[in-house]
Amino acid sequence: MGLSLKPGLSLALVLALGFGAGAAAKTPLREQKEIDDKMLWVALAIEISDRCAAIAPRTLTGLSYLWGLKSDASKLGYTDDEIRAYVRSDAEKARMRRRGEAYVRAKGLDPESDADLCALGTQEMEKGSQIGAFLKEK
Repeated sequence: MGLSLKPGLSLALVLALGFGAGAAAKTPLREQKEIDDKMLWVALAIEISDRCAAIAPRTLTGLSYLWGLKSDASKLGYTDDEIRAYVRSDAEKARMRRRGEAYVRAKGLDPESDADLCALGTQEMEKGSQIGAFLKEK
């Protein structure tokens, strides 16, 4: 599946907001569950909307959510540079990809299958999850 934050609008939104790694004296942002889990929901929604022709992203909803996450990280004491480093880190992208793939598998679906990602997107929208809130049917 590769929850890759692909070049283009999806990646631009995340990078523009700049999510970064924690400083030496701080817990890394990846360990801030309230930030990291929310980034996972965004990454999954991006992947679903990128790979499922029947599902579109709710771009403004996602952008607003990301601005809120940036604000939350700032309130936790992270600088803009620290926040940006989190999103730009290849290691963090790979870790988030693994987390996303595990989430899809836990739902009994194949993260390599576009059809399964479409099914996941539909399920998430139907149950009104945070992932589903970032998606809409075309």
